[in-house]
Amino acid sequence: MPEVIAGLEIPETAAVAEATRLVRETTSPLIYHHSRRVFLFGLMHARALGAEPDPELLYLSALFHDVGLANPFSDVEQRFEVDGADHARRFLLERGFPTAAAETVWTAIALHTTPGIPDRMGPEIAITQLGVLTDVIGLGLDGLERDRVAEIVAVHPRGDFKNEFLRAQFDGFKDRPETTNGTVNSDIIEHFIPGFRRTTTVERIIGAPWPS
Repeated sequence: MPEVIAGLEIPETAAVAEATRLVRETTSPLIYHHSRRVFLFGLMHARALGAEPDPELLYLSALFHDVGLANPFSDVEQRFEVDGADHARRFLLERGFPTAAAETVWTAIALHTTPGIPDRMGPEIAITQLGVLTDVIGLGLDGLERDRVAEIVAVHPRGDFKNEFLRAQFDGFKDRPETTNGTVNSDIIEHFIPGFRRTTTVERIIGAPWPS
């Protein structure tokens, strides 16, 4: 029997079951519950918008989108989104998913904190970000059915989400602050590190090794 929450069905596949178990065991309850809400809110938005993302790929994108906060999955210093995207792509390819499917999930995760681009791309990519934005900043929340939202939150509680999520974000990239340059995450670095000053784009241009 498939798992159903607020009338929304969790895809019943081996990859979904394994990803659920993996994320639940290797991340915090905060990230696990957040990731599941992202999928469920995203699916609600998709139905309202008439979008048809592949449910399995949407679920895997949502489940893995923040794993890069907890674990560095590469030997190079890079954005946490890319760490998570690399890990998810490897997960899919090792389980026989087509390269195109793995690349879709990679892109959904890598771009989920990038404004203005995912919503112009494929449904899995656009809906993943929309689910993230709903859970984190409440975007589109007023358009979702309150009773169904309440049921989702009952199953996947928020707790002190705002404060705990900001701290989890900061903990995930405080040792690689320069990787947040040019992203929304630089706001979090500046909030938690008094006096932190990033190198601006203007400074990079003025300081470029060109005579003019």
